[in-house]
Amino acid sequence: MSTYLGKQNDINFGSKDTGIHRMAVDMLGKASIKINGENPWDMQLHDPIALEMAFAKGNLGLGEAYMDGAWDAEQLDEFFARLLGTRLTDQIQPLRLLGHVLAAKFLNRQNIKRAKKVGEMHYDLGNDFYKEMLDSRMTYTCGYWANATNLEQAQEAKLDLVCRKLKLKPGMRVLDIGCGWGSLMAYAAENYGVEAVGVSISKQQVAWAKHRYSHLPLEFRLQDYREMDGQFDAIASIGMFEHVGRKNFRTYIQTAHRCLRNDGLFLLHTIGKNVRRSAPDPWIDKYIFPNGDLPSIGQIGDALENLFVTEDLHNFGADYDKTLMAWYQNFDESWPAFGNRLGMRFYRMWRYYLLSCAGAFRSRDIQLWQWVLSKDGVRGGYRREHI
Repeated sequence: MSTYLGKQNDINFGSKDTGIHRMAVDMLGKASIKINGENPWDMQLHDPIALEMAFAKGNLGLGEAYMDGAWDAEQLDEFFARLLGTRLTDQIQPLRLLGHVLAAKFLNRQNIKRAKKVGEMHYDLGNDFYKEMLDSRMTYTCGYWANATNLEQAQEAKLDLVCRKLKLKPGMRVLDIGCGWGSLMAYAAENYGVEAVGVSISKQQVAWAKHRYSHLPLEFRLQDYREMDGQFDAIASIGMFEHVGRKNFRTYIQTAHRCLRNDGLFLLHTIGKNVRRSAPDPWIDKYIFPNGDLPSIGQIGDALENLFVTEDLHNFGADYDKTLMAWYQNFDESWPAFGNRLGMRFYRMWRYYLLSCAGAFRSRDIQLWQWVLSKDGVRGGYRREHI
């Protein structure tokens, strides 16, 4: 039975004898996806208006139709892995989204005032909610699965990988830009003997981290990265650069350059896109990460020019697929504790977010990079430790 909550139009845009239905069948067919087919990744169409919404508003329309119950897929992650793997969705450029595209290109959507919105809307959703979805350290970034068999191992392996790439030693002072719930800072303090300062724009993250790690030499600040000062032996930024915005990439890198000692290393861990000239995903922007903006390698390179030497660039984006699937499993299993508070539309929104992103990484439509950067180049060369 359909759970569609929207209002049906008088004209049935998605009926089998319309051009939209035929276009959808053709496009999905190229990805080996059928409408109302028997495979778990096939699109189960509960209300045909979902197709019109997808063609009219791209992923914004497709996602909103899913949130309203107009369509389903048992394996939503594989639906997106197949669809995005064809790159055919790049051809859908609705005029309705022109304003969104132009705003991303010409406006600074991540200035100091607007940058706080993602903290309030996403990261302050509730520490109890994230505690159930994430690992025990509350690490909300891609895990490293090379030798891991579960989420806890993958996240610890990632934290240790960062510490080793930065060549941390006891007594060093470390800055974490976008520190989240403090997992990297705590791990580095406990296992590498460092002191650390972390900045976040999420009130709940900072409050939680201050309480959890009050016994460690860590300082957590509710602060915009542009307001940072001081000198540090090493800097890490794990999963923060995606919120900076193309108008601020250079400012962000200049901030890191200003705060890093001349012989220090800076590790930048970020999701990235394959194409420079593209707008942020409109559904993700509206419902999950407002004002987010994935960088391309070229955009990061432009921001680094005359400031940093790239010592190492490591792509393990395929590991984000496994991380997101683990988060989804935790989210789904813990949902009964949050269902009454958040509601079914939130459940479908969050399912769409986690599984569509897993599919995007699976298809290699987006990437995960770790850059190791130095101010003047490491004398004799930088050597990445065994990973």
